[in-house]
Amino acid sequence: MNSPILAPGHSNKTITDKISSLILTRHTPRAWFLGVAAAFGLMMLLLVSVGWLLVRGLGVWGINVPIAWGFAIINFVWWVGIGHAGTLISAILLLMHQKWRNSINRFAEAMTLFAVACAGLFPALHVGRPWKAFYMFPYPDTMALWPQFRSPLLWDVFAVSTYATVSLLFWFVGLIPDMASMRDQAKNRFIQWFYGLLAMGWRGSARHWQRYESAYLLLAGLATPLVVSVHSVVSFDFAVSQLPGWHSTIFPPYFVAGAVFSGFAMVLTLVIPLRKLYGLGDFITDRHIDLMAKVMLATGLIVAYGYAIETFTDWYSGGVNEIAMIRTRMLGPYAWSYWALMGFNVLLPQTLWVKSIRQSTWALFFIAIGVNVGMWLERFVIVITSLHRGALPSSWGMYTPTFWDWTLFLGSLGLFFSLLFLFIRVLPMISIFEIRQLAAEERHG
Repeated sequence: MNSPILAPGHSNKTITDKISSLILTRHTPRAWFLGVAAAFGLMMLLLVSVGWLLVRGLGVWGINVPIAWGFAIINFVWWVGIGHAGTLISAILLLMHQKWRNSINRFAEAMTLFAVACAGLFPALHVGRPWKAFYMFPYPDTMALWPQFRSPLLWDVFAVSTYATVSLLFWFVGLIPDMASMRDQAKNRFIQWFYGLLAMGWRGSARHWQRYESAYLLLAGLATPLVVSVHSVVSFDFAVSQLPGWHSTIFPPYFVAGAVFSGFAMVLTLVIPLRKLYGLGDFITDRHIDLMAKVMLATGLIVAYGYAIETFTDWYSGGVNEIAMIRTRMLGPYAWSYWALMGFNVLLPQTLWVKSIRQSTWALFFIAIGVNVGMWLERFVIVITSLHRGALPSSWGMYTPTFWDWTLFLGSLGLFFSLLFLFIRVLPMISIFEIRQLAAEERHG
C-alpha cells in the first residue's frame, strides 16, 4: 500500500473550513501586508521604468550594436521557463494519476499565469514601439502588412499566447467547484454573490461533475503538448540562427528541461514560506516537498547533461568559431557568469541526493533560490556571450546593464509578487475538492 500523502484525521468539513477560512477570515497576517507593500513598491518601479523607456527610447538600456538582445530577452526566457511548472504539475501529473499534485497544483497554475504575464512585457517593450505590437497578429489590414511567419519571434507570439489562454482556462475550470464551496461558506451577502458569480451556477450534481471531468481532462490533454512546445519554440529564437553558441539541435529539449527545473525551484521558493506562514503543513506535507526536490534533481541532471553535450558538440565539430565561443565563455570577460551558473545549476542540486537535505525545508528554500539565480545566469550566458564577440574583432563589444535594465527586471518581480499576494488573499491557494477526494481515498485505503 502506498504511504499517505496528507496528514491523517481530516474530514470534508475540516478541510473546507480550514482552506476557506484563510480567505473568509477578517484577520489577515501582518506578513501579508508587508509582502504586498514591498511588491507594490517594486511594481511602481516597473511603471516608472516603462514610462521612462517610452519617453526616452531603447537607448536607456545597455544594448548596443553587437549586443542587440540584452536584459529584455534574458528576462523573457527566464519568466516563460518559470511558468512551466504549473502546467506540468496540473496537466501531466493529472493524466499520470499522481495524487501528490493535488496540494500544489492550484498554486502552481496561478504562478504560471503570473509568470507568463511578466514574460509578455519584455518582447512588447523590446520592439521599441509597443503600441505597434498588434502588427505581429495576422489581422486583415488595408496596408497589407502581414507578419513574417518565417521569423521565430513571431512563433513566440502564437506559442506564448496559446499557452497563456489554455493555462487560464485550465486554472479557471479547476476553480469552479471551489468557488461554490466558498459561496456556501461565506456569510457576507456581497462575498456570496462574488463567489457565486465565479461558480457559474455550480450545484455539485452528477451532470455538473460529469461535464466538469470531461472539460478538465480535455484541457489537460491540450495543455500537455504545450509544456514541450512553448519553450521549444522559445529556443528556436536561438537555434534556427547561424550564430555560434545558438545554432544547436540540443536547445529544444535542453530549454524544456531547464524550464521545468527553474519552475519547480520557484514553486519551492514560494511554497515553503507560505506553508509556514499559513500553517498548511497538513496539506503540503514533507512528502510533497521531498517529491518536488526529486523532480528538481532529475531535471537538474538533464540540464547538466545539456551543458556537457553542448560543449562536446562544439568541440567535436572542429569549427573554429564554435571552439572560440566556448573558450570565450569559460575564460573570457564573462567567465564569472559561466562558472557561477555551473555552481548553481550543476553542483548545488547534487546536494539533493542527501535525504536529510531534501527533508530540510530551509535548506531546500536556499537551494531553490540558488537554482533560480543560476537559470537566470544561464540565459545571460546564452544571450550575451554569444553576441559580444563576432567573427571579426571589429564587431566585438561589451554589454553593461544600466540602471533602467535593473529597475525593469525588479519591477517585473514586483508585478509577479503583487499578483501572487492578491491571489492568495482572494482565491483558495489549495484545491478544496481535490484534497477532499484524496482524503476520502486515503481514509478508505
